[in-house]
Amino acid sequence: MAFATQLAEAPKGDPINVEAIERLARQRDALLEQLGRVIIGQREVIDNVLLTIFCGGHGLVVGVPGLAKTLLVRTLGRALDLSFSRVQFTPDLMPSDITGTEIIEEDPATGKRRLEFLPGPIFANLVLADEINRTPPKTQAAMLQTMQEYEVSIGSKTHALPRPFHVFATQNPIEMEGTYVLPEAQADRFMFSIYCGYPTHAEEERLVRNTTGTDVPQLEPVLTGSELIEIQKLVRSMPASDEVLKYAVRLVSHTRPEDSEAPSFIKEYVRWGASPRASQYLILGAKARAAVSGKLCADYEGVRSVATQVLRHRVLTNFNARAQKVTVNDLIDRLLKEVVPGGR
Repeated sequence: MAFATQLAEAPKGDPINVEAIERLARQRDALLEQLGRVIIGQREVIDNVLLTIFCGGHGLVVGVPGLAKTLLVRTLGRALDLSFSRVQFTPDLMPSDITGTEIIEEDPATGKRRLEFLPGPIFANLVLADEINRTPPKTQAAMLQTMQEYEVSIGSKTHALPRPFHVFATQNPIEMEGTYVLPEAQADRFMFSIYCGYPTHAEEERLVRNTTGTDVPQLEPVLTGSELIEIQKLVRSMPASDEVLKYAVRLVSHTRPEDSEAPSFIKEYVRWGASPRASQYLILGAKARAAVSGKLCADYEGVRSVATQVLRHRVLTNFNARAQKVTVNDLIDRLLKEVVPGGR
């Protein structure tokens, strides 16, 4: 669709920065080129990670070992020229190992002692919470305040985290021994649940060829932290019509079995539906999808394109679903067919 036509059809509001949208498309292409030097394949995963970053959100990356989940986040930090920190979550990890702690320090001049805050690894622009489900809920809860309020409270003081601030957590879906289910309150703070699949044969051949030699890919930073913040402001400024917003809310409300308009299969298989955060992230995701695609406003297709990533870690199935092997993805697919744009 031509820009002039899109501009005429876009909801009225703040002026649309066409030049910034065009620049974002070029910046995204440059990021994809840098990431492609290290990551082979996984294009859908990379697209979703970039959407998460452009929206200012956090991402949960799920996949079996060896699919470059950790490498992707680390490479992203280099391509974005952001401070990067990796926390390996283990059963004996304590909250203070993540957030930091106060230590007693003696002033050599006066001999007086004072409490000094020693920041933990959470004080970085991009934090990788590796195997987040391998630590107990007590330690997982240390991430709640950081992901929602972008700050850490230690004792009587609150410390602001650097901006931009993003958490990407990895999970292994097949290993259950020694793991702890991610609490619903924390899972809800992740914008997207991003699934990594196996590469194709051709991609795996290329991967093996590239990683078993002596060549080391050289990366160049594409964006700075301040430029990323401007992109996040641009995404939020993208218009979304009342009809698109109502569709996103209707899609989320239909995941709740207690909702009077929820489909019968939701009432049969779902224990808990998605929270209002899902509605917010559907619209933010649609705005980001529109911005990187060169569109001037969020649309129905943008909402539908991010629905699975937004909903699959927020919809909790019941015993009936598990007994009949009905997955959350199955339910979301049926919901997208049932709840159509423009319907009731």
